[in-house]
Amino acid sequence: MVSDKADKTLLSEANVAFLRFSMGFGQVRTSCMSAFLRNWHKRSVGRTGHIAYVARDAARPFYYANAHARDCVPLDPREMPLIDGRAAAPRIDREGFACLRHVSAVADFTDHNAVAAIYADEIAALVRAATGADAVIVTAPAIVRFSEASGQAGTRDNSHPARFVHIDATAATSALFAARTIPAGRSVRRYAHYNVWRAFSGAPQDVSLALCDMTSVDACDRFEADAIFDPPGAPEWRFASWVLAANPAHRWYWFANLSRDDVLLFQSSDSDTGDAVPHVAFDNRRAPPGCHPRASIEMRCIALWHD
Repeated sequence: MVSDKADKTLLSEANVAFLRFSMGFGQVRTSCMSAFLRNWHKRSVGRTGHIAYVARDAARPFYYANAHARDCVPLDPREMPLIDGRAAAPRIDREGFACLRHVSAVADFTDHNAVAAIYADEIAALVRAATGADAVIVTAPAIVRFSEASGQAGTRDNSHPARFVHIDATAATSALFAARTIPAGRSVRRYAHYNVWRAFSGAPQDVSLALCDMTSVDACDRFEADAIFDPPGAPEWRFASWVLAANPAHRWYWFANLSRDDVLLFQSSDSDTGDAVPHVAFDNRRAPPGCHPRASIEMRCIALWHD
């Protein structure tokens, strides 16, 4: 959720959020709090979002692609400053994500056959150009998601917005996926997984995507969860993903009013650094009532750098 707030309100919220966080993690020095408040005000420029972190619990979290009533994900939502992604122009080799212009030849992104025939090759070419990789392989069919207001969330496999902060796969899971994907006999010095996300419903988006600067995430912020896929008429399968605990040092970005020709490219793993971008769907409080509900498509791929 996004809103403009007066400085006084923003600072008050920052104080509360900081105190709530620090109470669980020991005493925080006053100088650290002052620095936090200054950074909060500077970064947010009056723009905040309701970010659904995950609370650490004795039980290992798990969640389903479709049957969300069975999820076990204890939420710890925080109001966090949002950096204007268009103004800040983050980079894929720095924050771990970028907003790119890309005009697709696909006329209807809900047309599975057209997406399979055209879009995968487009995405591979886009990611190769953006990263400088020697090769890019699309690793899974495209996923189409809808906001709840559309009435279409849940009408297709894995079509709900992802409503808690997560990273698609752990480093170990990513390594397993890479081993299964890299062509036999091909030696690579580096691989990285990427997600390419596009809202094709037009601006504004009632449910937007927030991306966290991967350099602001400490390894201890991440903890494992089970991502369980339950496709209709097929056996369940699962792998380990990461979810994220709250930390006021996180730097969150948001891109307003994405068009059909805007794509968000973000990193899900990197064999060199281990860095990955946490992300989450959140309600856009700036979207006017009754605006067209969000529809989006995402495609995952692996980029390879050869020896």
